[in-house]
This record gives sequence, C-alpha cells and structure tokens, in this order.
Amino acid sequence: MLKKTIIFFYFFISCISFLKAQSMKDNLVLKNEVKALLDKSYQSDKATTLSLWNWAEVGFKENKSANLHVQHLKEAGFKVDVGVGGMPTAFVATYGTGKPVIGILAEYDALPGLSQAGIPEKSMIEGKSAGHGCGHDLFGTGSVATGIAIKQLIEDGKLKGTIKVYGSPAEEGGGGKVYLVRAGLFNDVDAVIHWHPDNKNEVTMKSALAYKSAKFRFYGISAHAAAQPDQGRSALDAVEAMDNMVNMMREHIPQETRIHYVITNGGKAPNVVPDFAEVFYYVRHPKRDKVVEIFDRVVKAAEGASLGTGTSMKLEVIDGTHDLLLNKTLADAMQSNLEKVGGVIYSEQEKVFARKLQSSFIGNIPLIDDAAKVFPIKLETSSSGAGSTDVGDVSYMVPTVGLSTATWVPGTPAHSWQAVACGATEIGAKGMLNAAKTMAMTAIDLYLQPELIQKAKIEFLKQKGDYQYKALLGDRLPALNYRD
Repeated sequence: MLKKTIIFFYFFISCISFLKAQSMKDNLVLKNEVKALLDKSYQSDKATTLSLWNWAEVGFKENKSANLHVQHLKEAGFKVDVGVGGMPTAFVATYGTGKPVIGILAEYDALPGLSQAGIPEKSMIEGKSAGHGCGHDLFGTGSVATGIAIKQLIEDGKLKGTIKVYGSPAEEGGGGKVYLVRAGLFNDVDAVIHWHPDNKNEVTMKSALAYKSAKFRFYGISAHAAAQPDQGRSALDAVEAMDNMVNMMREHIPQETRIHYVITNGGKAPNVVPDFAEVFYYVRHPKRDKVVEIFDRVVKAAEGASLGTGTSMKLEVIDGTHDLLLNKTLADAMQSNLEKVGGVIYSEQEKVFARKLQSSFIGNIPLIDDAAKVFPIKLETSSSGAGSTDVGDVSYMVPTVGLSTATWVPGTPAHSWQAVACGATEIGAKGMLNAAKTMAMTAIDLYLQPELIQKAKIEFLKQKGDYQYKALLGDRLPALNYRD
C-alpha cells in the first residue's frame, strides 16, 4: 500500500510539473506571437502617431485623435462606447467575454504653447500653438495597438477573457480618468496596464503627486487708470495680492508641496483698471489629504485678496487627482517582460539627431546608449518633485501597473520642445513599439496565470487599507472648456 501511495505521489508531482512546463511553453509561444503581431502593425501604428503628432489637439478637444483610435478599434472588431463619463472624446472599447477583464489605458491630448518641428533645434511650426510635449500621441497609439493584438489572441481562442481599451482625454490638467472612475467604468476590471513616454526604459515604481487645481476669477470695477483711478477696483490687484499671499505661505507648508500658477487674464490695457482677472493654480503633495488641506488655505488667500481689494471672487475647481498606488506584484511581472523586449537601439543617423538635441540640454547629460538599457526596479519612498497623473485615481480602484520607454533622447525633459521633436522621429516610434510589446506580454501573463491576479489583488487591498475612494475634484461635470 505504501509503495502504491509513493508511486501515485510521484506521478501526481510529474503531472503538475508537466502541466507547469506546458503552461510556460504556451506562455512563451503566445508572447512571441503577440510581438510578431505588433511588428506587423508597426508601420501603420507609426503613421497613426504621426497624424496625432501633427494634429496636437489639447484636452477635451481631441476630436480627430479620438475618432481615429475609435475607427481602428471598430475595424478590429471591438465594441466601442463613445462619449463615456460625460466626455465627448472619451471611449471604452471592449472585446471578449468573461474573466479576467484586463484594461489598457490610452491618452492622446497635447500641451498648449509647445509648437515644435521634428528637428533637433528649437523651431515653432507657423500657425500651430500646441505640441505633444508629453508624448500622448505615442501613448494612445501604443495602447490601442496593444489592445488590438490581445484581441487577436482572444479571437483565435488562444486566450480567454475580456480586453478593454480606455480612451481617456485631457490627462494634462483635465482629469479624464477621474470621470471614468466616477462613472464606475473600472468596477468589473481585474487589472489595469498603462505606459508613458520618457527618456529611459523602466517599470513605474515611483508614486505620483496628488493634486488639485482651480481657476480663481476676480471681478472689480473698471475706470480710467489716470483720470478716475479712485472710481475703479482692480481685479488684477486682487490676483497679485492673492499671489503674494500664496508665495509667502510657501514658507509655512510641508516642503514636499508644489504650488504653481499662471495669470490667464490680467486685463487688456494699462490705462484701464481691469474689472476682470483670472489666475490658474495647481497644488500638489505626495498625500491626497494634505493637498486638500493646502488647497483650502490657497482659497483663504483668494478670499482675503478679494476682501482687501474691494473685488468679488469666484473659483472653479478644474481637476484633482490621487497619488499613484503601486503594485510590486504586477511590477515584477512587467519588469521580466521589459527585460525580454529590451531598450531602444539607435541607428547612426538617429545618434546624430540625439547628439544635436542633447547640445540644447542644461546640466548633466546621460549617455546616448542609455536608451538601449533597461533599468532595474527601484522602489521610491518619496515622490517629491514628481508629476501628477489621473492614473492615480484608477490605481485606487483596481491593481494597476505601468512602465516608461525611451521614446525621447536620454536626458530629454518632459513638457519640452525637445520631447515634441522626438515624437516625430523613428526614435519615438521604436520606444512606442517596445512599450506595446511589454504591455501585451504582461497581459498574457495575467490571462494565463490567475494566481498572479489574485496575488496582485491581495497586495492592492493591503495598500489601499480602509480608504474609501472620493474624487478630489468633487462632483463637478468635466471641464470641457478648461483649455479655452
């Protein structure tokens, strides 16, 4: 009896080992297949991103960009819901049935004031004001390509589950994903994958700053600035008084805080006391509760400025996003795939472009060959000095993982003319392809390894704790004209 039990035990172990080896083989085969699919669509995807680069549509105005992505998804066989979350340029594309449900995030908005030709020296394009200084032309295209490649594997019966591509507009200050979260569009999703253009290849393990923004509008009384200044009440004085108070406040807030502002309207003529002025503020901090606290103090400064200048004030909250909840389980899986894909290899012509571009940089300049490196995961304990993203809100609803790839020459700062220039080159397209391959391979892991999703969810719940999500921008409708 003991001998039979031992024989059965070893037979059982052998079966498990065989199934595990077969699963690993299937995984590798599918990853090679999805890479081939993305290589096949590369030229078409590159053409798409160049169209978006040329259009350079700003937040909530990305009509042509969103329509092109929707067209490609529909042609691929996705069911596409357009105008979701109260945003005309938002969409959710779905293919497949059942679990797991994997989401891919796509962005496509440009930045105002960053018009730039695709050359390694500063040169605005006449008649064009915006530019893709954060690479969202690449972002959206790479994500859509990933979704279509995964859809093909589901259609062929090689994967089981559902793929969703989320078209999220106005990431740059409009908070598109916040409205998608608020509308419950991630409630049935098991994991979310995203990426972002950058100057290096690495999996994201650094949180983002939570932030809240608003436009403060002051209303005064116009008068002749020389003949009857006593009859006027300057709205611009109110803006300047507010700015002075906020600038003095910087000494008395946590040092990790970032506060920025621009005066969007300061009057029209020096000899007319301005009866209207507007200033646009961002408040950032690594912790969402601190953002709310500091933002409320900024509001008090605005109220004081209004009182002191005899003007009235109204504010409109424009956006508010959470910090980014990190998931090491998913990050490790993505890191393994990124290392298999590798970095971006430059041709000799691209190296000439890179050297010329780097000559415009300030400070330490990385090696051009850094674009070919994959950097190891480095868990950051502080996000001081980082940017903000509405992916943070998604990360508080579902386990989320992301990466960056070298779509820009090493050392290129985001939101710069240099980043815009790279977006029109093969350098940018190569980085996009690497991101798409890494995301698709990570998605395959999630479809084939239910235990990976389960482990990621356990980590997610532990990280989130008992926090109940609440949008920092409140219950306002999308600020569809915030770029006007």
